[in-house]
Amino acid sequence: MLVNVRFYKILTIFILLSVNLSADEKDQIVTQLNNLNSLEFTFDQVVNDKTEKGICLLEFPGKLKCNYFDDKKKELIINKKSLAITQKRYNKTYYYPISKSPFLNILYKDKLLEIVKSGEVELSDKVVKLIYLDENQITVFFDKKTLDLKGWQIIDQYNNNINFSLNIVAKNDVFKKGTFKIPAMN
Repeated sequence: MLVNVRFYKILTIFILLSVNLSADEKDQIVTQLNNLNSLEFTFDQVVNDKTEKGICLLEFPGKLKCNYFDDKKKELIINKKSLAITQKRYNKTYYYPISKSPFLNILYKDKLLEIVKSGEVELSDKVVKLIYLDENQITVFFDKKTLDLKGWQIIDQYNNNINFSLNIVAKNDVFKKGTFKIPAMN
């Protein structure tokens, strides 16, 4: 009987410590995100087992520009509510509404902060994983040591499984005016 009481006390202490660690890491991530205005990063994106690589500029709120390292010389630009994908090799641009895109959860700091604050935490040796259920499930990853954003996993409106991992190159740079300008329609 004494062994069971000790076991439950140790288990209770362990659970309380792990909850405090999760809350502390969430608070640190929130502080770091509040001090973040922009990011430059390289990325690997896997959509339904197809891998793409490139480099992006992200500016809060709602601006993203990515250049893909592919033969089409693809460029993606999101500027608040519009999304344009240009295939420079073919001089073709495609326009999409972004209103239903789960990318809005990453591009707007207030939505990203909501994910951090209310997401379910899973910890590993290298990653803090936050799972957030809304209309879609989104999982956001942060580096355990630096608490830098490391990527996300989402299912988009077309039921594509998107895994996006990133490596931060620079933080809080100021980008030139026009960097996130959507190309004019042809």
